[in-house]
Formats: sequence, C-alpha cells, structure tokens
Amino acid sequence: MDPKDEASEMIQYENVTKIFGHGTQAVTAVSDVNMEIEDGNLVTIVGPSGCGKTTLLRLTNRLIPLTRGKITVGGQDITVVDPVKLRQSMGYAIQAVGLFPNKTIYENIATVPRLLKWEENRIESRGEELFHMLRMDPDAFRDRYPVELSGGQQQRIGVARCLAADPNLLLMDEPFGAIDPINREDIQNEFLRVQEKLKKTILFITHDIHEAIKMGDKIAVFQDGSLIQYDTPEAILTHPKNDYIADFVGSDRALKVLGLLRVKDAV
Repeated sequence: MDPKDEASEMIQYENVTKIFGHGTQAVTAVSDVNMEIEDGNLVTIVGPSGCGKTTLLRLTNRLIPLTRGKITVGGQDITVVDPVKLRQSMGYAIQAVGLFPNKTIYENIATVPRLLKWEENRIESRGEELFHMLRMDPDAFRDRYPVELSGGQQQRIGVARCLAADPNLLLMDEPFGAIDPINREDIQNEFLRVQEKLKKTILFITHDIHEAIKMGDKIAVFQDGSLIQYDTPEAILTHPKNDYIADFVGSDRALKVLGLLRVKDAV
C-alpha cells in the first residue's frame, strides 16, 4: 500500500461492526455498516456525538480492531497489511491535533516523510508548499513549537502533517473544528481547490452540516452507530430518508441546496 501506487484507493465496508466490552457491559459503537467510498471522492461523515464516526475512522487505520465485518482499501483486506505500514500510507488528522510538543512545527510536518526515507530537500519543499497552502508564513512558524501556537494554528499544522507524505487516502476527524469561522472558510475553499486537482480519497468527519454539504461528494449520516443514509448532498437535502435526517439537516434545506450549487460552481 505505497501511497504513490497508482492502484485505486476505493474503500469498502462490509458488515462492519465494533462492540466495546462484553456481556451486559457491551456497547455497540458501529453496527453492520455497509458503504463504498469511490476512489478520489471526499465523503463527509456527520451525526451527533457518540454515533460512531470516529470509531469508523479508527477501524479504517487499525487503531482499534474490528469485532465483525471487513474493510478493504484498493481491494486489499486491511487486516493482512502490516498496521504500521497501513497507517503510514494514510494521512490522519484529528481535532485534538496530537502534535509532538518537543518537536518544532517543521519537524512535526516532516515526521512521516522521514519515516518513509524521503530526501531532506524533498521534505523541505513539501513543507514550504503546505505552509503556503494553509496560509502560514514558513519563516514565522517553522522553528516554533506547538505550545507557541493558538489552537487554530495547531490544527492547521495537524492538517499539514496529515498531507505531508502526499498519501492518496486521508482520514480527517473534524480537522478545521478549532479554526475561527473566517479562516475556516478560506481553508475549506483552498482544500477544495487542492482536492479538485489531486483527487484524494478522503473520509472527513464533521459536526457541521454546512461543512458536510460544502465539502462532500457524498454524505454519510450516522445515528447510534448505524449508517442511516449515504448519498450526494443534493439528494440528502431534497430527499432525506426519514424525520431524523430531515431534522438534522434543518428546515432551510432549499437554501442550503442553492448555496451548495453556488459554492461548487465558484470552487
């Protein structure tokens, strides 16, 4: 699963289930999920806290083991891949960021490329590219430490680290959640422009239905660990499967459809 392979990065979930605990203490976090994410698509995953969104991502990169079911990436069962190599082949950005406090910002970004034995000049070039993409001056930030950055700035660096090794598959858990609304919209737009060019396969968790509509080629709506509806933003807005989804996307669905079309045309 080299990230530079030309093979498809389609992800398939077949009857995926995750149960924590045993007996009367058992909790089903993900229940019998069947979903296919096409190569090059950005899929947003939405739903209330505790509905299984983050668990699904952590199952995908084997941070936690499956209870039942099967996950394949590019047609390969992830359980037959070395878990370290699997994670190195995927970008992973989380809301809590998880930057290494004893490393500079540049060293944080360089972490995975160095593990993959990239030449240092290639890492330097990639770092510069990512700083500019995320609207951060390399000279001002590269030698600082995470504690010297705001929460929003740390989150941008978390996104940069996720993208650093140029993986074909990205797992992103509320990657823009701590960024202020104005800069968040700018970064969303820049990310969509980059995605239009590079066509990564992306799972993108968000609590924000507006962000889900704007960013996603498709939206997966979860409730209590189950996948309730999986469709294009337009279809979910105009034909919600049930009252839960209709309430979740809101009563101003028609306006969101109009806004969605305008944003996608602009990008």
